[in-house]
Amino acid sequence: MPERLPGAERPRSGRLEVHKTYKLFIGGAFPRSESGRSYVVSSAGGRRLANAALASRKDARDAVAAARAAQPAWASSTAYNRGQVVYRLAEMLEGRAAQFAASVAAAEGATARASRRIVAASIDRLVWYAGWADKFAQVVGSSNPVAGPYFNFTIPEPTGVVAVLAPQVSSLLGLVSVLAPVVVTGNAAVVVASEARPLPAVTLAEVAATSDVPAGVVNVLTGRTGELAPVLAGHMDVGALDISGAAPDARPDLERLAAGNLKRVLVLEEDWAAVPSLRRLRAFVEVKTVWHPVGI
Repeated sequence: MPERLPGAERPRSGRLEVHKTYKLFIGGAFPRSESGRSYVVSSAGGRRLANAALASRKDARDAVAAARAAQPAWASSTAYNRGQVVYRLAEMLEGRAAQFAASVAAAEGATARASRRIVAASIDRLVWYAGWADKFAQVVGSSNPVAGPYFNFTIPEPTGVVAVLAPQVSSLLGLVSVLAPVVVTGNAAVVVASEARPLPAVTLAEVAATSDVPAGVVNVLTGRTGELAPVLAGHMDVGALDISGAAPDARPDLERLAAGNLKRVLVLEEDWAAVPSLRRLRAFVEVKTVWHPVGI
């Protein structure tokens, strides 16, 4: 018999299981969907786990507004501080590792041992990105030689609001891998969680709400990816879009919608368990060149 996690056990016969209804995470608060809709979240084996809010187009617009309001202050904080905040997320996740492991086991049908490995890898991934927060600019930026009495610097700056379609299969490690590089570089994120496996994402939202993440920097929507993705792709206040979690046949339409305001669009298929690279950190920053006269 495969090892079972406590949170993954079936209820005793004769007792009705209490199914939690998870809400959205927008602007540091947990509102219900303005439509009042919800949907059933089932385990990999078909057992009912909980209910999740079915976000509407207005919920997506509200999340973008919250992200836009929070992003300037987040971007103006020091890179070291952003790294501390992301590291704090890792600390909080480790403190609730058993809950996350049970959630991953139920969502992905993984064994207890595999689920614990996924949670440990997710914690390590947050720590890895947190460590890059105050080093990334030194690697990507530069001091450029110019002909004249000027200093010339290349400096990376955040794009702004980034909409992220989280991976559909890797409900925790994939989510952390696409979210952390967005916020570490000073962007604010609107995340559409895995449609069928949203529980690790909403649990991570609860962790964010009780850690040092400023309200609005991370916003989590649950619901139909196919319904929410076009809204975010066409939204004029979204500066970039990660469509790695979209179905392959939906990506061309999303890219066309994103072209309406010249969004940066990232489509990156990857092995989430593999060692990360700087590619996602580079994806959503703009490179600014600054000239300054020598001696002034």
